[in-house]
This record gives sequence, structure tokens and C-alpha cells, in this order.
Amino acid sequence: MGKLNSNNLTELQNWETLSVHANSKIIDARGTKRLGRILLFIMAFFVLLLFLPYRQTIPGRGRVTALRPEDRPQTVQNQIGGRIEHWAVREGQEVKKGDTILVISETSQSYFDPELPTRLNEQLDAKRGSETAAVQKIDATKAQMKALSDGLRFQMKAAENKVLQAKNYVSIDSAELLAVQKFYETTRVRLERYETGYKNGLFSLTDIETRRLKLQEDNAKVISQRNKLNNSAQSLLNASIELDNIRAKYQESMSKAQSDMSSAISSKASAQGDIAKLRNDISNVSIRRGLYVVRAPQSGFIVKTLKAGIGENIKEGESVATLQPKSPMVAAELYVSAMDVPLILDTSDVRLQFEGWPSVQFSGWPSVAVGTFAGKVFSIDRMSSTGGKYRLLVSQTNPVPSKDEPWPAQLRQGSGVYGRIILRSVPLWYEIWRQLNGFPPSLEKEPAGLAKDKK
Repeated sequence: MGKLNSNNLTELQNWETLSVHANSKIIDARGTKRLGRILLFIMAFFVLLLFLPYRQTIPGRGRVTALRPEDRPQTVQNQIGGRIEHWAVREGQEVKKGDTILVISETSQSYFDPELPTRLNEQLDAKRGSETAAVQKIDATKAQMKALSDGLRFQMKAAENKVLQAKNYVSIDSAELLAVQKFYETTRVRLERYETGYKNGLFSLTDIETRRLKLQEDNAKVISQRNKLNNSAQSLLNASIELDNIRAKYQESMSKAQSDMSSAISSKASAQGDIAKLRNDISNVSIRRGLYVVRAPQSGFIVKTLKAGIGENIKEGESVATLQPKSPMVAAELYVSAMDVPLILDTSDVRLQFEGWPSVQFSGWPSVAVGTFAGKVFSIDRMSSTGGKYRLLVSQTNPVPSKDEPWPAQLRQGSGVYGRIILRSVPLWYEIWRQLNGFPPSLEKEPAGLAKDKK
């Protein structure tokens, strides 16, 4: 029992020594308080940070392009087919408007003759002679028709007078026939009275014979006058027939003259058509010979030649080189999501980062960005492009803001660009909440442009 008490006493002494040594290793309680204060400060700073103003932006990627269509790269075409004879430029060379790019030769058999313009001019002179002859024939035919008209007028007048004269003769002969017939009737009645008187012894045989002779004479006069009337009627018929013949002959002559006139007018029109065609051919040949030289449509740089070698045949309207116009008005072509397009206005500001120019851009704080350039939305496409995105054209802000630099003069079309369209300021917590929920940027009020469209 005593031994156990001695052991217990030894163990108690060891524990007391151990506690003394362990106490020196325990952390001071003031360190915990300091850590709590640090965490509380960090939390308060984070809460304050959430209420900092944040500038909403819409990101977009694209490339550098030209604002005007005539400033964009274009292909140079030859207007006629031909054979390459000489290249006057090389790739990368600067050319001015009207400078020779390519010389070609003729490959169409219709234009091989070097004297073709002279031949066409000779044909033109011959056709002009045909036109002159046709005009002269028209004038002669007109004179012939006038002469026919004048001759007909005189012949018709004479024939009509003749018909009128024949009618008068018929009228006279008819009257004379009536008179002679009256005389004949009177003589016949007298003869009957004389014969009755002769039977009664009042007249002699001589008187009867005299009256009979008188009756025979009057009868002969009637027959003669009737024949004369028939002759007058026949003359009237002949005069009428002659008048109709004159009219028919005139119609035939006039029809022939009109046919000649129509033929002459047709010849003149045909000659004029051939003259116009020949003049057109001469003009086409002259213009075509000027197209053997392919010239630069505007000043710029030859980017690439699309045909190679000498002696190669090229078709009409085929591209022979690519030309980049000089001093283009550059713009940024950005593509944005369809969800963000309604919030973008034609007057929205943009901050741009060009490939090849080092820059640092803080989303939400464009004022502290370094190496970015100012831009302004120039236009927004009315329909989406491939991929469902909408294209924006961004031009340089004019005038350039005082704190910014103008766009680099070394910008080349086709290089990449990244831009942010700047919207309104919101608290940082709102932007974090919006991004987490995938909501589009919001506005305090409806854009003025959209309100006008609704009206």
C-alpha cells in the first residue's frame, strides 16, 4: 500500500512538470482576436466592393474592315477575253488610278484583221450611198405621184366635160325627137283628114299625094332623129367608160408609185439600220482595242495576282488581280449576341483592342483601360449573319477624345479586333448577380431609337 502511494506521487510530479512545459507552447489568445479582425475587415471590404459602380459592357469580336465599300479589297477584271502578253505590276506594288496592270492580245477571229476599222468605214460609206439613193428614189417617186395627180386632174376634167357634153347632146336629141314625132303625128292626122275630104270630093289627088309624101318625110325625120339620139346615148356611154378607164389607170399608176415609194422607204430604213449597226461596230472595235490594257480602277496596292505567266488565255470578266485601295477609311466589324442587340444604339461608345497593339482592358472600368482606342457604333445590321450573331460597324470617334489616341495608321484590313460596347453604370453586386443568372444587361429607360420606331 505504501509502495503504491509512492508511485502515485511520482506520476503526479511528472504531470505537473509536463503541464509547465506545455504551457509555454500554447498560442497567445491575442492572435485569435487579430485573425478575426482581419477576416472582418476583408468581409467589410468585399461588401463595400459589391457596391462599387460597374460599367456594363457588351463584348464583341471581329476584324478590321473599311467603312466605305469602295475602300474594301476588290478584284480587277478584264472586260474582254484575250491572251496575256505582259504584266506591268508585281505583288505589293503601289499603283495609281489608270496605271497599266496587264496587257492582253486578241483571241477572237472576228477582230484579227488589223485594218478592220478601215473595212468597216468603207462599208459605212457604201451604206450611206445606198441611203442617198433611197432618198433620191423617194423624191423621184413623190414627183411622179404629183405629176400623176396633176395629169389625172386635167384628164378627169376633160373626160367629165366630155360626159357632160354627151349628156347635153342626148338631151337635145331627145327634145328634137319629141318635136319630130309631134310633126309626124300632126302630118298623119292631116293626111287622114285629107283622105276623108278626098273621098268627099273636097281635095284633089295631088293634095293627097303631097300629104302622103310629107308623112313619109316626117317619118324619115323621126327615124333619123331616133338614130341620132341612140348615137348620142352611145357617145355618153363611151365618155363614161373613158372616164372610168382614166380613173382605173390613175389608181393603177398611183398604186405602182406608192409601191415604189414603200420600197424606197424600206430601202432607206434598211440602209439606216445597217449604218447604225456599222457605226456601232466601229465604236465597239475602237473601244475593244482600248480594252487590251487592263488598268487600275483606283489608287492602291496590288495585293495578289490571280493569273500567272505569259501566253495564258483568260476569259471575259475573269479576275486577274486583287487591289487594296489606298488610304481607306477603316472601321471595326464586330459580332455580338442577338440577346444584346436591342440594347445597342447608333450612338453607343465602344472601346477597342486591336491585334498587334498591347493593351489592358478592365471589364466594367473602361476609364482605367490601357492601350485601347475609342470608337462609336456606325451601323447595326437589320438581319443576323451566319451563327445567329449581328454585325456592327464601329467607326473612329470624331473628334478623338483628349485622353485617347487616334487609331493606328498601320491598321490593315482583316486583322482581329476585340471591342466592348459601353452601357450604363450599375452596382458590382448587380452585375455579378446578372452574370450568374445569364440575364442581358439592363437599362434604366427605353432607348430613344427604339421608342421612335414604336411611334
